[in-house]
Amino acid sequence: MLAGPKWNSRYQAYIDQYKDIAIEEMLRYGIPASITLAQGLLESGAGQSELARKGNNHFGIKCHGWDGRKVYHDDDENSECFRAYNNARESFEDHSKFLKSGSRYRSLFSLSHTDYKGWARGLKAAGYATNPVYAQSLIDIIEVYELHQYDYAKSYDKFIDKHSGKTDERKYNGVTLHPIGIFNNNYYLKVRKGDTFKSIGDEVGISYRKLAKYNERDKKDALQEGEIIYLKKKRSSAPKQFRNRPHVVKAGDSMYSIAQQYGIRLKSLYKKNHLAPDYQIRVGDKLRVY
Repeated sequence: MLAGPKWNSRYQAYIDQYKDIAIEEMLRYGIPASITLAQGLLESGAGQSELARKGNNHFGIKCHGWDGRKVYHDDDENSECFRAYNNARESFEDHSKFLKSGSRYRSLFSLSHTDYKGWARGLKAAGYATNPVYAQSLIDIIEVYELHQYDYAKSYDKFIDKHSGKTDERKYNGVTLHPIGIFNNNYYLKVRKGDTFKSIGDEVGISYRKLAKYNERDKKDALQEGEIIYLKKKRSSAPKQFRNRPHVVKAGDSMYSIAQQYGIRLKSLYKKNHLAPDYQIRVGDKLRVY
């Protein structure tokens, strides 16, 4: 028996970035969020495939009468026509419409949106992919990354959903915008020379006072090039992959820099480690972050 997939950070980053879009699509169309995410991961190589990079096509959907932009890629035959999108969000939306409107997938919608195994097997039976282990591959991904938890969601994070599909090549006042990353269910960007909370706030459409508060800083603080600024309130714990991986203090670390590194609130870091606010960390200290 072949071993199933092992957890890796690239897949997890993809899930963090697109899970809220997948949940929204589930609430609109009834397709399990777990299935959408697993298909996106499998079909696009977690967003790294040529189709995803050149055409924002995360689901390998071919042209089939498509009137929009197209890209050509070798698949079952040479230079086949695939749909291309302006961003990932459009690809997720079109995937939902493709399944919902296609007669071959109609029977899937009689299944519960929590029956990810039934959906996986039904997609294979309906001919979504030719790979004989396609259904099991989807199921394995869902179970390794616990994607089925999203099938029970009643709402989604609209802020993350709004920004997830955007490219990093947008401009604001003629200047290329900061690339936005996703970590620990939050958005962040890295400070450039000359940035202030005010300039960043104007760019991302968030009050600079809120930005400073989210990052536990004063709104007038000078920012250092390369430091991380979060765009939402930080969480109380690091991602669960750090459950048994304490942070080992290095030279130059501070409690604040460690909190920013893991996307957690400073007071939570002190609380997790039962430390007084005046505690001075030392190189080699081990700090819980989850």
